[in-house]
Amino acid sequence: MAGRLEGRFALVTGAGRGLGSAIALGLAREGAHVAVHYRRSADGAEAVARTIREMGRESFTVQGDIARWDDVRRVADEVFGRFGRLDVLVNNAGDMAADQMSWRDLREEVLDRILLVDVKGTQLMIHEVGSRMLEQGSGAIVNIGSRVVVTGSPRAPQYAAAKYAIIGLTKSYARAFAPAVRVNAVGPGFIETEATLQREDWRTGRREEILSQTPLRRIATPDDVVPAVAFLASDDARHITGAFLLCDGGMSMVGA
Repeated sequence: MAGRLEGRFALVTGAGRGLGSAIALGLAREGAHVAVHYRRSADGAEAVARTIREMGRESFTVQGDIARWDDVRRVADEVFGRFGRLDVLVNNAGDMAADQMSWRDLREEVLDRILLVDVKGTQLMIHEVGSRMLEQGSGAIVNIGSRVVVTGSPRAPQYAAAKYAIIGLTKSYARAFAPAVRVNAVGPGFIETEATLQREDWRTGRREEILSQTPLRRIATPDDVVPAVAFLASDDARHITGAFLLCDGGMSMVGA
């Protein structure tokens, strides 16, 4: 399946570490040139971009706070300016309130941060970049949601609310941008990223609990999610828009 994105130009947000870095590298392996966005992880983002360049692809880093429209416009200006066009946008940047272990521990600043980044930030990126894709006549946007929309989250309800919003944004912009630009979402389950491994509950039994509830009997790595993203970004998904694709090892099976 290699080469599905040969010659395409992509932007991945929050790609300095974790899932975002795996997605950026995965799109490059599929043939894409990739702009690596970050807010604070400058060293990680540059390492990802350097690895992509070593593959023979074009890559550079771009910094910005996606919750600020001025930053989003600047990021879009830089990426479109350097690439000349943009074929794929992956909205990966987000916050999962990893330090919150119970709904009882809710703090207003954490609630504000989750909604600001996950909802406002994602919408601004879709809106700004998608509008420019419309002008060029084509494009594919893939939003990173979560399987939490199936079950909710007693640990961090604001995280579940934000990911529900991602589905609303996906469907709304899929209709608004059709037929030129496709907009879809991927719903990963638990992924063993650095942030997950540092969670207190993950070290005290949560991992084993999740594993026992997962039909495929393993916890995903970031690389397990990349193929779903690449599929939705590619022409293999040319007749799919407004969709939400679960990628959680079967943990959250739902009906049609």
